[in-house]
Amino acid sequence: MGASVRARLLNLSKQRRQPFELLLNNYVLERLLYRLSQTKHRDRFILKGAMLLTKWFEDPLRPTRDLDLLGIGKDDQDEMASIFKEVCGISHNDGVVFDPNSVQIERIREQTEYGGLRITALAKIDTAEIKATIDIAFGDSVEPGLQEIDLPVLLDFPAPHLRAYARETVIAEKFQAMVMLGRANSRMKDLYDIWVLSRNFEFKGDALARAIAATFARRKTDVPTELPDSLTDAFAADPAKIAQWNSFIEEVNFKPGTLADVIKDLAAFLMPHATAARMLS
Repeated sequence: MGASVRARLLNLSKQRRQPFELLLNNYVLERLLYRLSQTKHRDRFILKGAMLLTKWFEDPLRPTRDLDLLGIGKDDQDEMASIFKEVCGISHNDGVVFDPNSVQIERIREQTEYGGLRITALAKIDTAEIKATIDIAFGDSVEPGLQEIDLPVLLDFPAPHLRAYARETVIAEKFQAMVMLGRANSRMKDLYDIWVLSRNFEFKGDALARAIAATFARRKTDVPTELPDSLTDAFAADPAKIAQWNSFIEEVNFKPGTLADVIKDLAAFLMPHATAARMLS
């Protein structure tokens, strides 16, 4: 099975014009999520990050090598290691073999109050060895609520069924990071993700404002009353930021244009919701 799956993924990488190594990595993360979704631990984890975007867009928005989850409960390293060793010990006829003994865990984001854990595990598809990386955050807001999803799959194997962030929560977290980092922000993926979401979905009512208010409150950040540094003309004209942006968009599917255009679009989209969020606080 492993050799067949590897060959099919190679063909798919050629069809999509994506790096084979990246597709192998994404397939491994998908199959890890499927195994997790079949356990009693399923509701302890909520999908977020770039893999969630594959639910909303037919083509991958941008390359990703990590799986991002929100963990429910305590960020106990021993417990999390035990859970993922159990998950990696599950066999399924999808060509992926995980090594439970390879599971390692470390604490990340210790500089923040909402911290998290990074878990790594080794997997094999035929003779290819892939290192899966899972980042788990704890304590974040999930306003305006969660959704149950079936994650799209790369091949014809059962889909992971699990809980996931709403689009509003995704935007709120990325907006908070932009405000917190200011001119130091180098997370071009956040600008891109919000821009694409704002262009492809409508955000009516107060759902996004509620998500912003809850996320900023949880992360002890003031909702901005004026344009934050990362949404200013000065940021958009910074040669270093322009270089980072131009490098980033070389590998993405949607081509949003110049950094200045995107910053202008984001300011027009985000600030009315920020104003509404302040009124809710």
